[in-house]
Amino acid sequence: MVSKHFVEGYDEFCKFIEKFDDKGQPIHIYFGGSKLPSGESWCDDCVRAAPVIEEALEKAKYEGHFIYVQVGDRPFWKDMNCPFRKDKKTKLMVLPTVLRWQQPQRLEGDQCEKLDLLEMLLSGEE
Repeated sequence: MVSKHFVEGYDEFCKFIEKFDDKGQPIHIYFGGSKLPSGESWCDDCVRAAPVIEEALEKAKYEGHFIYVQVGDRPFWKDMNCPFRKDKKTKLMVLPTVLRWQQPQRLEGDQCEKLDLLEMLLSGEE
């Protein structure tokens, strides 16, 4: 069963991940644009990817942790000095991004809208 976690912003992400006990289970992290008052992200690609990611989590019968990280508003993300972009552990260049934590596997942009790729990433296949 998937354990879902929700974090907003870079500082909260750093605090969360530093103290997080994965209990030996895999960790996947979704990075997307923060939500507007409407409840949808300002990032159109993130809005399109969201239901596909949820479907992949359900279909894959994912056992592990899935962390949803809202990176901030559009101006914060678009700043080339955004800490998510500069962090050597996240190396974010595109939203949305789903990655296997501390592993090279990642999906970026419209790849996050492809159910088969998400299922493969969540299954642990190379």
